Amino acid sequence: MTDVTETETLQPVRPGGESNGATRERNEREILEAAERVFARFGYRGASVQAIAEEAGLPKSNVLYYMGNKRGLYVRLLERMMARWNALLDDISVEDDPAEVLEAFIRSKMQLSRQHPEGSRLFAAEILGGAPFLQGYLRGELREWVRTRARIFEQWAERGLMDPVDPVWLIFLIWSATQHYADFEAQVLGILGQDEISDADVERITRFLTQVILKGCGVRPSGGGA
Repeated sequence: MTDVTETETLQPVRPGGESNGATRERNEREILEAAERVFARFGYRGASVQAIAEEAGLPKSNVLYYMGNKRGLYVRLLERMMARWNALLDDISVEDDPAEVLEAFIRSKMQLSRQHPEGSRLFAAEILGGAPFLQGYLRGELREWVRTRARIFEQWAERGLMDPVDPVWLIFLIWSATQHYADFEAQVLGILGQDEISDADVERITRFLTQVILKGCGVRPSGGGA
């Protein structure tokens, strides 16, 4: 299987009557969703642009037109996964309630891991492989993202709203704990003796993680508690 390694001057196939912007948005979404499944199934080396195109139900030329090449598509997919996970913390401020922020972040991460388990496992495989495609992102954009959120957590501690825990380790903890049930689903199901993780299980896990993390950080639960 041979993948084109540079962007070709190809034009996308568009459904009749659909605007360029609508076509691009729809095709890019379908390509990324298909790529998530194919990369999770075969890994980076085993996946091909042709297989992704077939999974998306689009011509290979469309994939090349919108994404450029396999490497660019793979990196974009991984970065989209992280952006989707962390979007909830993008606009937080020191004026926010840490209990509400942390509870919502944990719940959002649990739901996203359940909705996109292939993406979670794909990201885990990339990191376990030494993150060869993500070093620039991890050391640049993501490092800065963590640094700015950590500073808000520190300010909450300075105001007495939470204990002075290490904010970076706290972010790592929430990432890992919420992704565990997607990345290690086979282990969880084997130990529980179940065929799947139910919605009720996800709710119980979410409440458990919220209770443990908030209590460990000295944060009083908001509203009715965790």
